[in-house]
Amino acid sequence: MNNVVKLTVPSRILPMEARVTALLALFAAHRRTGEDVFWLKENAEILNILECTGLPVPQTALQVHEAFYENAEKRLQFFPQYYRFLLSLVLDMEALGMPGDMAQRMVDFANEQGLAKAELSDLQRAEACRLMSRRGVDPLRDRGLGDRLRNFINRSATFALPNKKAAYELTHIVFYLSEYGRVDPHLDAEACQSLHFAGLTAFLDENADLLAEICIAMRYAGEVPPAVWTAWLAQETAHFSADEGDFVSLNDDYHEFLICNWHHTIIGGEPFRVPLADGRVRFDRAARTGLALREISQAIMALEEQRSPDFDVMRRRMAPTLSEDSREMLEIAAASSSHFDAFFEGFARAGGA
Repeated sequence: MNNVVKLTVPSRILPMEARVTALLALFAAHRRTGEDVFWLKENAEILNILECTGLPVPQTALQVHEAFYENAEKRLQFFPQYYRFLLSLVLDMEALGMPGDMAQRMVDFANEQGLAKAELSDLQRAEACRLMSRRGVDPLRDRGLGDRLRNFINRSATFALPNKKAAYELTHIVFYLSEYGRVDPHLDAEACQSLHFAGLTAFLDENADLLAEICIAMRYAGEVPPAVWTAWLAQETAHFSADEGDFVSLNDDYHEFLICNWHHTIIGGEPFRVPLADGRVRFDRAARTGLALREISQAIMALEEQRSPDFDVMRRRMAPTLSEDSREMLEIAAASSSHFDAFFEGFARAGGA
């Protein structure tokens, strides 16, 4: 019989090092097995967050990964298709204090095998180069890669429309260009506007996962995200819950939980305050309607020839068909960013009307 315990009762919050130790143990040993590619994904994400935020990681906390670390080179040789996950894991383990030089051997193997040359997209090439450069290796020597990435993020019109794939690529490009906040990525004004455009659609969609990534990317680029977005994310971060049970579904909001807490860390908050059990755990976000973006898009589409790129005109024309909640979200979004009018010109899809 599956007993599921809802962990929402008040509980003493553990010290930060103990929370980090519990998180590493949870993702390493209690959610998935090491043979599952999603185990690679989840553990790479939590280790990356710990490595780039500088949160305290006790040496004893890494013991849960010792067996994986010792066999990582053999795993890479047998599963080269997962080389980016595997390199990310081992590089971050060593950066966090795992003794050894496994990462150098694995980077050398990946370079000798030309694994980065099998990538289809510039985003994947950029990730491969960023990972391997941490051990002094440039696997591609592609002088045009940075220019192509910047050309993509400088096209703000791409991000004036709901396009989650493009928006996540935007944030990851900024992560790689900034080396996760370690260097100035020198973004052009157009790229900064792209971040605002993508952030506005994420905010209207109540997508905390994407909005948190956008706000992190903004800070890595030296920009201060709109205060309304930051406040909303803080509220969302505080309302995650964790369910424990032997058979709880892992089709959960773990990624949003991690990214929101990553954002909370870089703005100076105290992250990962959800009490955890010593077993299988799923993460759930607070309930939200998330209807504003859809309602607004449908209202714009229904207007057909009456569409206008002028927000002041369109707010009056759309108002009768929007719910009160959606009208409020739209007004908050409009006031949140100085780029809203430029965003709306593309979002309205009104052509020269």
